[in-house]
Amino acid sequence: MSSTTSQRPRVLTGDTPTGRLHLGHWVGSVERRVQLQHEYDCYFLLANMHAFTTRFDRTGEIRQDTLEIVKDWIAAGIDPDVATIVLQTEVPAIAELTWYFSMLLSFKDVMGNPTLVHELKTKGLEEKHSFGFPMYTVGQCADILAFRPVCIPVGEDQEPHIEMCRKVARKFDQLYCGVSDRTADADYERSGGLFPIPRALIGRVARLPGIGDGSQKMSKSLGNAIFLSDSAKEIQKKVNRITTGRQSPTEPGDPDNVLFKFVEAFISDQGRVAELKDRYARGDNLGDGHVKQELAAAIDALLAPMRARRERFERPDGDAMILDIIKAGTRRANLVAEETLFLAKKAMNMDFGRRTLG
Repeated sequence: MSSTTSQRPRVLTGDTPTGRLHLGHWVGSVERRVQLQHEYDCYFLLANMHAFTTRFDRTGEIRQDTLEIVKDWIAAGIDPDVATIVLQTEVPAIAELTWYFSMLLSFKDVMGNPTLVHELKTKGLEEKHSFGFPMYTVGQCADILAFRPVCIPVGEDQEPHIEMCRKVARKFDQLYCGVSDRTADADYERSGGLFPIPRALIGRVARLPGIGDGSQKMSKSLGNAIFLSDSAKEIQKKVNRITTGRQSPTEPGDPDNVLFKFVEAFISDQGRVAELKDRYARGDNLGDGHVKQELAAAIDALLAPMRARRERFERPDGDAMILDIIKAGTRRANLVAEETLFLAKKAMNMDFGRRTLG
């Protein structure tokens, strides 16, 4: 067993620093990360290189958003002494693996990725995206496979990226490690492959709608998000913006509406959830306003400890503390990623000596 291999199976996931994390991130992936860090060898990646795809001219924002996401992670319960926090731009193996992996995917594979297609459309970049924009989908394969994880906690919208990563892992193992294309995914490593074929772990809520009418998923860019760092007052104000079209507390309502999507996600007492849904459906003098108050209280109970944990990083030396955490995690991450790169180059007959990072 190598010095970089833990006895526990490995997990890799992360976020592109585009701003503060919100409840959609929590139920989609972050909640699962907090649970998994004590069961798996977890690596959580800050994909600051990917942020350049749309903000290459605002690098100061990317830097600050990178620091803010780490504050959100730690506030949410991620322990940097247990899990490894990785800064993408400080792991050179990722960029090199991206180049090699790009040869294993066709242009159609990349441009046909449903998540990429959706992003180009929603961001208005279909006819004017940079040459580098689609490359981030290949870079995500390198982000993941550099750490050879067995699973990846992600939101539902990221599944196409995971499937592309699985395709790269299979092709590499077949081409360079002699694994048969008839091998079951679970058996690739046992059959001599370098890379396990990782599986996606979807959060308990695959797609949390945004506040408002719920027609879009929660997103900072759409202005429909409740952030993990929001105050009790901000939470109530935002919850009040959820619309159902219902006019009266005695009017029978649809308990499958956007308001109750939030109720089901954040009120933990399932008996109470069932009671609210029953009364709402019957029009038993239960107004939207009352449900919203109870919902906001439940969300605040979830976020209050996170706000408290975040406070220690709001001091003048808070950013310096975060930088120390990032540096320590990245040193650990480079041990794993450099080993992966060495083994990959060896499989490709490209090993001309093992490098050491200073």
